[in-house]
Amino acid sequence: MGNLNGKVALVTGGSRGMGAAIARRLATEGANVALTYARSPEKAESVVADIAKAGQRGLAIQADNRNAAAIEAAVAGTVKEFGRLDILVNNAGIFSMAPIEDVTLEAYDEMMAVNTRAVFVAIRAAAPHLPEGGRIISIGSNLAERVPSAGMSLYAASKAALIGLTKGVARDLGARRITVNLVQPGSTDTDMNPAHSDHADAQRDRMAIASYGTPQDIAGLVAWLASEEARFVTGTTLLMDSGANA
Repeated sequence: MGNLNGKVALVTGGSRGMGAAIARRLATEGANVALTYARSPEKAESVVADIAKAGQRGLAIQADNRNAAAIEAAVAGTVKEFGRLDILVNNAGIFSMAPIEDVTLEAYDEMMAVNTRAVFVAIRAAAPHLPEGGRIISIGSNLAERVPSAGMSLYAASKAALIGLTKGVARDLGARRITVNLVQPGSTDTDMNPAHSDHADAQRDRMAIASYGTPQDIAGLVAWLASEEARFVTGTTLLMDSGANA
């Protein structure tokens, strides 16, 4: 514990699921943590309370990833509250499925706004504040590299774009020793994809080890990437999918 003592992190979409687990884990490692939420202030404040129990300061900021100005304000608010920003975790995202002929332009714009544009906006806003050795970690999906069934083309595209963005930003910020990485989870037990849904067994059938991940699994990798131990890792994607893409 204490790998992140004195650090400040911002986690987008931090009120539930993987985002909440990440926020809590970073706090147990010693970081003060701001988190954004779109519609659940009670859940966000519950995470802030857990951060306080870990001995750290927390801050919940209402910011819908569809709104670029709100994301920029969340970054500014984090810096104002804590005086610095060391770690940006781009976690907020949405998921939907439809055959390509049924995907509307409105659905395309929303998916790209939340899953792709918002990550760019947050990185652009955070970059001037990050110190040498800062960290940017985004949460993608293993579907960015392998789409095993129909109906996921739009979601896969929105997450695949993060691969190129991660590699490019790693080059842009490398001179400042800021690392930029992408975590690509597979099936993870959250309310978006519960381990006991009607579709869960089909997902397990694709895995080398037939077991869903947990939000805490993802949080552990994020915490490591945020630490000094990961200083030599940048511009890369890290799969956590129980071998589904093997």
